[in-house]
Amino acid sequence: MRRRCFCLILTTLCLSLSSVRAQTTAGGAQFELCFNYGCLARQTVVFSIDDFAAATRELAAARNAEEERANLARAVGRLYALAAEQTPIGADRGGNFADDGVSGRMDCIDHSRNTSAFLGVLAERGLLRWHRALPPARRLRFFLLQHFSALIEEAKGGARYVVDSWFVDNGEPAVILPLADWEKGEGPDV
Repeated sequence: MRRRCFCLILTTLCLSLSSVRAQTTAGGAQFELCFNYGCLARQTVVFSIDDFAAATRELAAARNAEEERANLARAVGRLYALAAEQTPIGADRGGNFADDGVSGRMDCIDHSRNTSAFLGVLAERGLLRWHRALPPARRLRFFLLQHFSALIEEAKGGARYVVDSWFVDNGEPAVILPLADWEKGEGPDV
């Protein structure tokens, strides 16, 4: 049976959550990540210059938008793995059903906010040459069942893609899908 993430929260509650803060720090980066479903817990992580550069190095090697998306999926996974060294998010498993209530679990709200913060800093530093970061996307089913994801747009042509780390265990490459496919419910089984 295919399980899909549908955050069971009203739109107004989701939209009222404050965004995750991110800032650059002398070449490194600092993020206030959220976790424990619906951003109930927050913790600041600081990536050194070397750690941040190592996690994102292959982005510069992309020769086109398709390669950049593949490299970006891995970079997002590495940033989450680094963040797990400073927070309990290493316990997060793909979807919402494998977390067993542990501290560090993340739902689609947490993932969309955190991944969007990562994308914002990558864009700010010029590491996204073929895409631009956009605010998170939301798909709505049956008026109450929602799913959120980080979103990018190709610089040429404007094709949009979700960068959805919710589908995978912490540290694994994010799933990148065309927005239209994701809106129809596409994605890996979790």
